[in-house]
Amino acid sequence: MATTKPQDPAADPRRWAALFFIGLAQLMIVLDGTVVNIALPSLQQDLGISDGDRQWVITGYTLAFGSLLLLGGRIADYTGRKRAFLIGLLGFAAASALGGAAGNFEMLLVARALQGGFAALLGPSALSLLTVTFTHPKERAKAFGIWGAITAMAGALGLLAGGALTEYLNWRWCLYISVPIALVAAVGGYGVLAESRRRERARFDVLGVLLVTSGLVAIVYGTSRAEADGWGSATVVGLLSAGAVLLAAFAVVENRVPQPLLPMRLVTDRTRGGAYLGAGLAILGMFGAFLFMTYYLQGIKGYSPIRTGVAFLPMTVAVLLSAGGLATRLLPKVAPRMLIVPGMLLAASGMLWFLTIDTGTSYAEGVLVAGLMLGFGAGMIMPVAFNYATHGVDPGDAGVASASVNTAQQVGSSIGTALLNTIATSATADYLTSHVSRGGHDPALARKAVLEGFETASTWAAGIILGGALVVAVLMNTPRPEGAAADRGVDGAEPGAVPEPARP
Repeated sequence: MATTKPQDPAADPRRWAALFFIGLAQLMIVLDGTVVNIALPSLQQDLGISDGDRQWVITGYTLAFGSLLLLGGRIADYTGRKRAFLIGLLGFAAASALGGAAGNFEMLLVARALQGGFAALLGPSALSLLTVTFTHPKERAKAFGIWGAITAMAGALGLLAGGALTEYLNWRWCLYISVPIALVAAVGGYGVLAESRRRERARFDVLGVLLVTSGLVAIVYGTSRAEADGWGSATVVGLLSAGAVLLAAFAVVENRVPQPLLPMRLVTDRTRGGAYLGAGLAILGMFGAFLFMTYYLQGIKGYSPIRTGVAFLPMTVAVLLSAGGLATRLLPKVAPRMLIVPGMLLAASGMLWFLTIDTGTSYAEGVLVAGLMLGFGAGMIMPVAFNYATHGVDPGDAGVASASVNTAQQVGSSIGTALLNTIATSATADYLTSHVSRGGHDPALARKAVLEGFETASTWAAGIILGGALVVAVLMNTPRPEGAAADRGVDGAEPGAVPEPARP
């Protein structure tokens, strides 16, 4: 498979500047998934959106993003990763400006879907640029440690930014904020990034695109409908079943076409498969924590939006310390599951800590402790998962390998939010039904019922994360990099995989 002519990336002094602009783009993508959350009540009132439709402000973004990621990765591989990166940034900036200026729900929904579509092009191109730029083990570990820290903390930063922008400006700035970030990343990336692509003529797997896109749309849409219709409804069951059938057909097709959208060797490899599962299941279980903590602090404790955002800062600091300090140092020295599994156990413990929280529990005894455990756990999981999701991959498949781990993360967050929120609301309703004859619908009872829902959902989330830890422990039997280097070739690459450095 022909690729651009390699040159040693360590000789290019611009590679760390490139990391800055690539990381800035990743920060914007993840931040935009949560920055609107705290602004949702104000946004809903301003545009007159119904309670049934308000979820689409979030789902419109995640649906487009999650379902188009694999296509975006292949486009980046064939048309050029730098080119795809710049187009994704400029398109995202335009969509964000459109959303900020939206005068009605329909325009906002179109803007959010466009944001998701351009993010699906931007995300894989950013990660694949990182993959082909940093190929030496120690530099790669440091780069992916920074990348993982950015990814893990951006969601919490989005909540902080959303609270500040909503309280001191208005909800529109939660969308406008992406415009300057995207433009800075585009200008800087144009100057320091090197182009890399497949040389052969692009032959897109059209049937594969249709099957995987429609399958992911059905699953993500089905999980989003479950919040309103229930998991047992005919609509939800039909959508989830159709999605499963379409994805199974996609797997069959990919084994038969000459240039598949997703080569099955990427996901059947135990190292990369373990990385995809680790990232997806961890995010699936942890993403509900943002939702629970936000509503607990605002709805039960009476925090303002900005105070709620500040309450997430310790978790963000924990992510930085864990990913930037611990994971970066250990990544080149230990087997990947030696970081991912303890990280998932720590995150599961954070979710279980919610069981100790009551309506009168102080911030320091409750949310702070849970947030620190979740932050340290996420910082141990994400750098390793993103590193090994693209580790040793054929250079021509860097884009689609990057898209695969992003897809696992995005679909995991979408399913996790819908699943855990449905569990929480059902448990709240059951608690109210069983206690209404004793205390009536008084505010204290309502708060206790909401907390009961959060605790039930947190138990399920912890179970999911613990299950993921067990799967990764068994499946991801990759040895530590130093011990494997002699058997795996230059710089720990898999046999036959030639790193594709960036070209100046």
